[in-house]
Amino acid sequence: MTQQSHDWLAKVRIVLVNTKASGNIGGAARAMKNMGLADLWLVEPREYPAPEASWRAGNAEDVLDGATVVATLEEALADCGLVIGTSARGRSIPWPIQTPREAATQVAHEARQHPVAIVFGREDRGLTNEELQMCNIHLHIPANEAYSALNLATAVQVVCYELRMAMLTERDGVEPHFDDWDQPPANNQELEYYYKHLQETLEKLDFISHDNPRQTMTRLRRLYNRSRLDQMELNILRGILTATQNAMFHSQKRIEALEAKLADKS
Repeated sequence: MTQQSHDWLAKVRIVLVNTKASGNIGGAARAMKNMGLADLWLVEPREYPAPEASWRAGNAEDVLDGATVVATLEEALADCGLVIGTSARGRSIPWPIQTPREAATQVAHEARQHPVAIVFGREDRGLTNEELQMCNIHLHIPANEAYSALNLATAVQVVCYELRMAMLTERDGVEPHFDDWDQPPANNQELEYYYKHLQETLEKLDFISHDNPRQTMTRLRRLYNRSRLDQMELNILRGILTATQNAMFHSQKRIEALEAKLADKS
């Protein structure tokens, strides 16, 4: 796909309302840049600009420097065709509500057509009912019910992560998945040679009996099959078995030589 197909992230604005701690603004800016977003809006922040915001932003000061500061939420949302408000609790009147992943899917669809705003409320009490009523959809992060209070910057990170995942999935045609490996997997024949080698070694060690191995080899097969050995790993294991057998052979030869010497003396 071309850049045109996934540049919709530029149309997504993160709106922080009446943020109390300036460090959270910096943390949110950093979370945004981590995930490829840059359009930050601040509605009547308590303290901004501030040194703590710059410190928490790290290398995302460009996002802070480009932030738009406005006096009201209405100003931040004026040109937006879709507004999503984060909410930590249910409302007396039901409202369309989505998880971050569901919201990201909808944002990916609509952000090509018009600006989209995702609104985050105050650290201590979130968005007011009046502010939430300005939103088309409510977004709820399904955190642990016993302790669901998320730090503001953390909440921004969760949402921005889902937006990036949606963009990458759309761009590549599949969800991101990392399966790079430096060696090809061992094939079935190589594994069977290894299991034979392993059983021979364990029998020589008297760890298992050839006539009655019980389930030891079955369980060892399950262990190695579950781990999906690659060729280098299998070579290492075969080398360990060979070194073990060699050590046993030379040890036996030394014992036999010692016994022969003792027999000659007697």
